[in-house]
Amino acid sequence: MSGHSKWNNIKRKKEKTDAAKAKIFTKIGREISVIVKAGGPNPQENSKLKEIIAKAKAANVPNENIERIIKKAAGDTSANNYEELIYEGYGPNGIAVVVEVLTDNRNRTAGEMRHYFDKYGGNLGQSGSVMFMFDRKGQIIIEAEGKDEDAVMEDALDAGADDFNFDGDIFEISTDPAGFGAVCDALEAKGYAFESAEIAYVPQTMSTIDDPDQIKQMEKLIEMLEDNEDVQEIWHNWDMPEEDEE
Repeated sequence: MSGHSKWNNIKRKKEKTDAAKAKIFTKIGREISVIVKAGGPNPQENSKLKEIIAKAKAANVPNENIERIIKKAAGDTSANNYEELIYEGYGPNGIAVVVEVLTDNRNRTAGEMRHYFDKYGGNLGQSGSVMFMFDRKGQIIIEAEGKDEDAVMEDALDAGADDFNFDGDIFEISTDPAGFGAVCDALEAKGYAFESAEIAYVPQTMSTIDDPDQIKQMEKLIEMLEDNEDVQEIWHNWDMPEEDEE
């Protein structure tokens, strides 16, 4: 079986500094709070909460932190101030970009998104302008070292996964979004730890950038988006240069 997405975004997250990791923890905490307020604190009854818990664990957020955030959010009304939005646009050389945000000020965030895209060689598009180039999938990444490919593939498919890919370093497991939580639970029960686990926008095809200046612009666009406190996730179809994947 084969996959078609890259692990670039996940590798970028793995290599972040401690300060950047703390920012990721904060963003995940906000997302948990909003999900709890919307659907309740029980992950067995709130499928989105189950999904974000898997994501938080893969990002190494301690279990006690997750439980504390859920408990606090269950009695906190401030999380109601945030709304989930998706921005779509094109980076340099027509790279498709999807940005998920949680914001308490739609106008501020929209202005910042437009500024980033304009400044770094792209443009912010309308809803649907690039989404057709992505598939919504559950995506689980497991480190390959010390594991047998056939055994992991069998476990993944038995757990209900739709697709399995091995690139030499990692196993990439894809699921239907509705079955993501169940697949995570089944693999965790078998003792697997995840490098990443989330509902992702997976590009159908990848695109390259050959111009060095445009590469720098695209890198800066991603950096600025990652640093924005409202941005939860960034998805794109840029096939990053090999040296950036090291």
